[in-house]
Amino acid sequence: MQHHRHCPRPRAIAIAAPAPHTAPGHLVILAALVALALLLFSALPHAQAFGLFGGPKEVKAQDGLVKLPVADVSDGKAHFYTFKTGGKDVQFFALKSKDGALRTALNACDVCFREKKGYTQDGEFMKCNNCGMRFHSNKIMEVKGGCNPSPLARTLDSQTLTIREADLKAGVGYF
Repeated sequence: MQHHRHCPRPRAIAIAAPAPHTAPGHLVILAALVALALLLFSALPHAQAFGLFGGPKEVKAQDGLVKLPVADVSDGKAHFYTFKTGGKDVQFFALKSKDGALRTALNACDVCFREKKGYTQDGEFMKCNNCGMRFHSNKIMEVKGGCNPSPLARTLDSQTLTIREADLKAGVGYF
């Protein structure tokens, strides 16, 4: 077969294909931004009060009593709980203060309870997330009224911290 100079050779034709829509670099950046936003939000004082990021653990009464193992609340950190009653979550905390006493209080006070922001721990103090006032943990259950954490009666033995269901129900007005 002869080739003529005037006949062009068949050429390969390139077909343009759309670029893939997933750009791994953009996904990594987006994931990093979401992680950063969650980290920053969890550090906000009200995050625990709202039950986010390790917030209140739900407890239930058995035979009219809520029982917490003493070992679970003896590390010097405030441990937050919620008890469901009458369609509301009654929130409270328990902590072992510097003087060695196990203390319990509602996660609310007489002054700021309407804001539903509760408290966060700041070293040996509990800090109101609404007004910023700080209360030494040694005074919880001893000092009442104002913006102090509202005391919550409890009994103790060597193994168990016990709160009466009736005392939790009595605090429903704060929530």
